[in-house]
Amino acid sequence: MHAMSNLDPRNIATSEFNYELPDERIAKFPLPKRNQSKILVYKSGKILDDKFAQLADYIEENSLLVFNNTKVIHARIEFNKSTGARIEIFCLEPHLPSEYAISFAQTNKCQWKCMVGNLKKWKSETLIKEINYKSKSINLKAKLIESEQSIQIIEFEWTGNFSFAEIIEFYGEIPIPPYLNRKPEESDSHRYQTVYSKIDGSVAAPTAGLHFTDIEFNSLAEKGIDTDYLTLHVGAGTFKPLQSETLGDHEMHTEHFQVSLNLIQNLIKHYPNIIAVGTTSVRTLESLYIIGNNIENCNNLDYFTVNQWDAYDANSEQSPLFALETIENHMKKIGIDSINASTSIMIAPGYKFKIISGIVTNFHQPKSTLLALVSALVGNSWKDIYSYALKNDFRFLSYGDSSLLLP
Repeated sequence: MHAMSNLDPRNIATSEFNYELPDERIAKFPLPKRNQSKILVYKSGKILDDKFAQLADYIEENSLLVFNNTKVIHARIEFNKSTGARIEIFCLEPHLPSEYAISFAQTNKCQWKCMVGNLKKWKSETLIKEINYKSKSINLKAKLIESEQSIQIIEFEWTGNFSFAEIIEFYGEIPIPPYLNRKPEESDSHRYQTVYSKIDGSVAAPTAGLHFTDIEFNSLAEKGIDTDYLTLHVGAGTFKPLQSETLGDHEMHTEHFQVSLNLIQNLIKHYPNIIAVGTTSVRTLESLYIIGNNIENCNNLDYFTVNQWDAYDANSEQSPLFALETIENHMKKIGIDSINASTSIMIAPGYKFKIISGIVTNFHQPKSTLLALVSALVGNSWKDIYSYALKNDFRFLSYGDSSLLLP
């Protein structure tokens, strides 16, 4: 490990990111209309609030807003053993994480990394669930292949020649956040999904995007604000609280993303006026800087990996534009129109943002890595921002209100 600077986040106590969140401030259900939510605007050190529909008023023209177009899958599947015991399987990601599209397209069997509820009741029996779908009777089987600590590898096999994407859509439930403390309802299938969601793979929504409707996209376009998309599949680890004493002892979750050549060129064109919609977009965009810096030394040019502390251990002084142009040149040279990667980047105070200048994001849980990321962007002002939100009836967490942070 390299010598730590005074600002190395590994030394920061996780208690720094704590605040009192009363249960009644957690939004248990979405508002009737997406864009009815409020927005807290933090700009140049000042705080004000408005309706989310007015978002474009606070963003400079010629900026680029970057959205995460991942789609939440119906990741929870319930089975009953022959004894009647209930086993819940929560699909996390394909066994080979680079193969999302391949896995969803399978029409007979596939293997997934899963978390299993009531695992001790399930030893070796193949679980079977039968349903009628499109007037066909389909059998779905689940078989336990191996266990790696809290993760199980499950092989699914099914009849009927449907894709796994269709099977999971039909058999599974949408995995709403655990802190809502309720069962998913029919409306969650639609509301816990952004209007622009497109690529199957997430087990949690990129919730900053839940507020957007066609109205906001139109008002952004009218003002000359550009929009573009990346795909990062949000993992269950996004809900993992900071339980260690310091950030250095917290193991970040890994998430998989894909970025197009078109987006890289758009980032170059609009730099530095880039605003990320959601923490997942921030994590992806900031990971690009590390990839651009290291592309010359990479052995595997098909799949890049960004580790938790790479941003702090690298002594690179490359400009962000140079890093983005390096990626653009690399993609053109080998003739690819998108790059695939995984990131477990930790963004916390001491982090210097390379790509983004602002973020649209919801209000996050106490002692969460998401709050550490917000704190990296706005410093200790996060306490004033959250205090204002609590005093002014803002709704918190996934189905809550929004903020635009422009430090």
